Amino acid sequence: MPQTATPVGQFTQLLSATRRGARLARLLAVEQIAQWGWPRESERAEAAALVVAELAANAITHGRLPGRGFRLGLTLLPTARLRIEVTDPRGERLPAVSSVADEGGRGLVIVDALAAGWGVRPYPPSGKTVWAEIASARQKSTAAFGASEEPWERSRVC
Repeated sequence: MPQTATPVGQFTQLLSATRRGARLARLLAVEQIAQWGWPRESERAEAAALVVAELAANAITHGRLPGRGFRLGLTLLPTARLRIEVTDPRGERLPAVSSVADEGGRGLVIVDALAAGWGVRPYPPSGKTVWAEIASARQKSTAAFGASEEPWERSRVC
């Protein structure tokens, strides 16, 4: 999803594709958004922490390749939205929202509920980036979910 405005703040970190790396991703995200002025106990900060935790867990569980890590990217947009991106090396394994009957895999259901929008895009040469946006306190995040023409891109529009 192209960004037209210059970001207010950016953060990127490569992490190991381990449970420790996923935990560190969440902790780093919470620290960074606090530095950007989001109160740690706010609903937005907690939503961002949960989304990062779920996307990082997906990256280490389904996007892991031996010897390869994953990348966490945070972008504070001029609209006060926070864009979260997690990139892993397994582009052929696209995330999907699980059905209620599935035993596991409810992470993207959580992401869908908390984010104003989310989607997937290819990351050359063979990886993928899963992104989600957390709305500012002034924006509503209750938009309808929909899929675009591109199989890689799914998003909600506010």
